Amino acid sequence: LAVILRECKALAHLDLSMNRIKADGAGRLSHVLRECTALTHLNMGVNKMGSDGMGELAEGLKECHALEYLNLKCNKIQTKGAGKLAEVLGGLPALAHLDLGENKIRNDGVERLAGALSDCTALTHLNLMENGIGDRGAEWLA
Repeated sequence: LAVILRECKALAHLDLSMNRIKADGAGRLSHVLRECTALTHLNMGVNKMGSDGMGELAEGLKECHALEYLNLKCNKIQTKGAGKLAEVLGGLPALAHLDLGENKIRNDGVERLAGALSDCTALTHLNLMENGIGDRGAEWLA
């Protein structure tokens, strides 16, 4: 798939949700994303990336400046993966929709995301459902 996607320079929507993409696959996809500068919609929900895969994917997201929609729901990215995502969120100025539901991000992950989310001025939709976020995490979001 990564070989084929390399040739799709004008690709705007990519839906790879509900597959079995793990860290290795996310790493290969990351290399392709660097060349998909027209990408506005990426759905990676319900895969098996884990925190290492999120780190890999985040590297590719650095070049996706047109990205408006990012679904990473149900990927077990956890605190470490949330930190990796936070490192690139500031470089996604068009991001309006971010779904991080059911990722076990917890309070520490929200702490890492909070500062980066303040840079996402276009953000209109944020899903953090079922992440084990408590009062401390809510304080970070406030």
